[in-house]
Amino acid sequence: MTPAPGAPPPSRLRPGHPAPAGLAVAIVGPAEQPDVAAEARRLERLLADRGHTATARLSTRDAWGGGPAAANADLVVVLGGDGSILRTARWMGYEQAPVLGVNLGTLGFLAACAPAEADAALAAILSGRFRSVDHLMFECTVSRGGEVIQRELGLNETSILAGPPFSMIDIALHVDGELATTYRADGLIVSTPVGSTAYNLSAGGPIVRKDLDAFVFTPLNPHTLTNRTVVDSAGRGYELVVARPNAGSACVVDGRVVTGLVAGDRVSIRRAVPRFTLVETEHHGYYRTLREKLEWGGGLRGAGGRTGAA
Repeated sequence: MTPAPGAPPPSRLRPGHPAPAGLAVAIVGPAEQPDVAAEARRLERLLADRGHTATARLSTRDAWGGGPAAANADLVVVLGGDGSILRTARWMGYEQAPVLGVNLGTLGFLAACAPAEADAALAAILSGRFRSVDHLMFECTVSRGGEVIQRELGLNETSILAGPPFSMIDIALHVDGELATTYRADGLIVSTPVGSTAYNLSAGGPIVRKDLDAFVFTPLNPHTLTNRTVVDSAGRGYELVVARPNAGSACVVDGRVVTGLVAGDRVSIRRAVPRFTLVETEHHGYYRTLREKLEWGGGLRGAGGRTGAA
């Protein structure tokens, strides 16, 4: 993926200010999910009744995209789960627009708005009662023989996976050109704060507040017990080198295999220029999302407010 020339026009949505008439809203989601098309039509009618223009851009998961997702859009409404939001962020590329995620999927850390709350959330946004929260995106480039063979824009993470025959590999991490360490492990996850609640969390990495500018390095099953997760500034340049990859070793960005790896490949990760922007209403704060999705609450789920077991 190469940067698109120019920059998109700024969204006319401004926190604290009612939306002007004639907003352009793009509605995207997985076409194969039955409830998505019906919800898209309903939201199109709702927005039209309020004097705005909504256009549905539904696509199958394996053919996501086709033309710009958010060309000249003031707001993108994503119907689906977090996977749909990740695909939409990639679809928008270097022309990111503010996103409201309506969770028609499963977990939904990013798509935090329930379908029953969609109308109220849109009403709040149109009246200016919302927050725009910017999130770190990254560029991952894979170089082979001194030439870039792959460039990807990502939101969650870059992963180096050992792959078949599933023996450990050595992954050298360089920070601003200096060797920091060599991981001997089944792989390495380089996560953004947004991605800290995804693959990184499953691998035992920390949760990092998603509006911070940092990268999280979490080794997968490291051979050396002193190899622990490291959090470092997104202002630095990072390079991963696998001297002897397995036959099935690969570089993966946001769950998609970017390329297989051969000896000498260099994987670079840097902060990207565009930012991913989520629109949040007063009912969808960061800690509320963590509390509900991770079932934080001292093990009292379903206790009906009681402080002890019966």
